[in-house]
Amino acid sequence: MTRQSTFLVFGATGGTGRYFVAQALADGHKVRALARSPGKLPSGQLNLEVRQGSITDRVDTDSLVEGVDFVVSMLGDKNLQKETKINTAFVKRLVPSMRRQGVKRFLYQAGGLSRPYGVHLPPFFWAIRHTVARGFIGQHKDNEAVMEYLATEARDIEWIVHRAGIGSDGPSKGMLKRSESKFSVATHVDCATYNYRTINDSSAIHTAGLSHYTTSR
Repeated sequence: MTRQSTFLVFGATGGTGRYFVAQALADGHKVRALARSPGKLPSGQLNLEVRQGSITDRVDTDSLVEGVDFVVSMLGDKNLQKETKINTAFVKRLVPSMRRQGVKRFLYQAGGLSRPYGVHLPPFFWAIRHTVARGFIGQHKDNEAVMEYLATEARDIEWIVHRAGIGSDGPSKGMLKRSESKFSVATHVDCATYNYRTINDSSAIHTAGLSHYTTSR
């Protein structure tokens, strides 16, 4: 991305989101973020616009989307998603606003153990999901509902789903590459870098890929 772009970021104060925002700003782009706690984002940044709120509020999605080039969602709330598909409800409000404002590109970060629409999880992934990762079932079901909606009702949107495996907030372990079957447990910063790179990759449109390390440091 050589020209200045504007990113609308959801989850900007989260583990992956804050690195994504930092990378976009460092490269001279503009970022608009919706944040429940704006104080968690750096103050005094010329190209950073923060609007206070949450996706569970009745926020004006048309106003949020107006004038942006890319929409990025790196949201997750394990406790809320146990009871309600909060991401799905929000994406169903967000996509019509994108259409009205002429915004096409949307990257949604899901979990690596979330099943893409129309696809079966490999037995190993299924076993992990229902044993050591069973506490995140609500998040996976929410992600899966989002992916079903995008695949069946939003084909006109240039959506990209990153089924990320996030394991720590440590330093970079290398570069992540998209894959249909290979999966790495990655750091927040590496997932952010992957998202930042992939949102401008036209070959990733309408995919729900995993990511794995191809190089290490």
